[in-house]
Amino acid sequence: MDHPLQKVMGFDFGSQKMGIAIGNSLTGTGQPLPLFPMRDGIPDWDKLEQIIAQWQPDACVVGLPLNMDDSESELSARARKFARRLKHRINKPVWMLDERLTTREARHTLLSYQQQGHSKKTSADSLAAVMLVESWFRESVGITP
Repeated sequence: MDHPLQKVMGFDFGSQKMGIAIGNSLTGTGQPLPLFPMRDGIPDWDKLEQIIAQWQPDACVVGLPLNMDDSESELSARARKFARRLKHRINKPVWMLDERLTTREARHTLLSYQQQGHSKKTSADSLAAVMLVESWFRESVGITP
């Protein structure tokens, strides 16, 4: 599917750390970026905005951590709040994607990813962000924060 966006940045939100990835619509793939520290679910916005300015994404995707029964948790509310603030701060489109099982799948994928010669520093959270970006390119279905 053709997608009008060139670059999409993905965020696997967490209260202590956040995985980040950047993706390109030409290949439909993403690459992990270094793990981003969080302080009780709050990023250092200045540092985060520097990373965003460096990569210049056209839009962002934030993982929405839903429970398996589709209900929302406190972490879901915090991820939505992060997505709203992100949209306000960068003034670009921000979508949310259901991220159930992405971190588990990312942990499973991490070993083979490292065996292919990728950095040992790559985290499961950053790979989960890659999966969000790649899912966005495949499906282009987001939820507004």
